[in-house]
Amino acid sequence: MATPMLTVLVAAPLPDAATQALVASPFGPFLVRRCADVDEALAETQQGAGIDALLLASAPDDEAYAEAVARSAEHVAILLVEPSADGAAALAWWQRGVQEVLTLPDLASSALPQRVRAAIERKRREQDVLKAHATAYATDLETGLPHQQQLIEHISQLIALRERQPSPMALLVLRIEGLATARARLGGPAAQVLRRKIAVRLRAGVRASDVVAALADDCYAVLLGAMLAAADATVVAAKLQAAMLEPFKVAGVDIAVATALGIAQYPDDGPQADALLRRASGLAASALAQGRAGHANFAEGGSAGAANDE
Repeated sequence: MATPMLTVLVAAPLPDAATQALVASPFGPFLVRRCADVDEALAETQQGAGIDALLLASAPDDEAYAEAVARSAEHVAILLVEPSADGAAALAWWQRGVQEVLTLPDLASSALPQRVRAAIERKRREQDVLKAHATAYATDLETGLPHQQQLIEHISQLIALRERQPSPMALLVLRIEGLATARARLGGPAAQVLRRKIAVRLRAGVRASDVVAALADDCYAVLLGAMLAAADATVVAAKLQAAMLEPFKVAGVDIAVATALGIAQYPDDGPQADALLRRASGLAASALAQGRAGHANFAEGGSAGAANDE
């Protein structure tokens, strides 16, 4: 049986000889694709487009870039080229989830294919562990919220009920930017505290009958299972977005986050739970995260006070 091809997306100054070495390496087989720019590469990996590894150039002073790299690192193995060979810079990238930090000489090394394959295998093992963890527990242990599978099951149950009694339902997905920064600045425990505080604030902003779930380290969902009208979802979304404006106090430090938000409406955006989640998640992934209005599918609403989550 042929070994499946491993796709490596390149948005870094990779020499032609190194590309040829990857293609011919016994550690593959590798399919090497070059992207026109970094933004295209990051967007493709965050959409889950069948990429196994991403080779990127470093931009240590660009916080928005670092956040985007951290999001991509949730899905694929990231190998980042850090010209400075600075240990502190490498540590910062590792803390953001990057699998491997390379220097420019490493790109010309005969060991490059082996390091790429090792990064891919480490990422696969990490994802297997996360999947096993999610299956073993009904809730996200850091936040106490239901995880993705529990959310899908809940949506499916509500859809089954709506076959007899049709009524509006909406799924909101919120992508939070700032957690990777908190982890790099204050450490993993502080980032866990921030995740819990975000969960508390979201939970306080909706009704007891609504479901708040944790989809990933930086992604939450809110299921509005009972609405009088579809437009109610935009009102709740504006309220939650405004609540995120207030900084969170973690380890004595005020941490501000930015939020991107997408909305999927049942049944217009899909008849099944998976379709609704893909729609809302896709909109959240493509929306520009802002402190004021980083959401897709609705106009900015009024402000609302943040819950007392301290």
